[in-house]
Order: sequence, then C-alpha cells, then structure tokens
Amino acid sequence: PGGVAVVECAGDLAELVAALGGAARVVLVDAADFGAAPGSLRRLDVARDALPVAPAWSSHGPGLAAAVELARRLGSLPPRCVVLAVQAGTVTPGAGLSPGVAAALAGIEARARAELLAG
Repeated sequence: PGGVAVVECAGDLAELVAALGGAARVVLVDAADFGAAPGSLRRLDVARDALPVAPAWSSHGPGLAAAVELARRLGSLPPRCVVLAVQAGTVTPGAGLSPGVAAALAGIEARARAELLAG
C-alpha cells in the first residue's frame, strides 16, 4: 500500500493486463511512432480515452492498446492510467536506442515521476 512498483513488460498481452490489475495509478512508458522528433513525448489519458492502434504507432504493435482495452472491459483498468509515448528514432525490431531518445530519458523519467505523484 502506498508503494511504487516498476514493471518491465515486453508486450505480452496477458502480462500487460496482469500488470495493470490492482493498481490505483499506472504510468505506462512505451516507444511509439507518431511522426514527431525522436525523444518527443506524448501523454495519453487511457483511463479516459482509447489508445490509437494505427500500424507502427506503438513499438509493440497492438499489444499495449489491446491490453489497455482488455483491462478496461474486465474492470481492472486503474482509475488513473496514462501512457507516456516516446517518439522512437526507429521502430525496426532490434534497433538500438536513438540519440534523440537517449537525450530525452531524464525528462521522460521526471515526467513519469510527476504523473505518479500528481494528486
């Protein structure tokens, strides 16, 4: 109670849904392709709105969007759940971290912390 857990998921639907269950507040951070400069951040309130599912939008295909929607249908989506989508340099499988994303990591971490602490 009152603690924070950091969970890394590789995009497996069941694993993502399980990670969402039981939490009061969740911040999901995922690489995406939404046409911005690498390292750019986009905040999506998925407790309120569905995630876009256009091809290549998420680095994990429909995994994250499908997990969020399944959790919503099962009644296990946390009441406060946001996605911080980070514009990837490339979403090619096996590609490393781009310089733009690497440079943005500290800001992304700070934003995630702020989301968790927001009242």
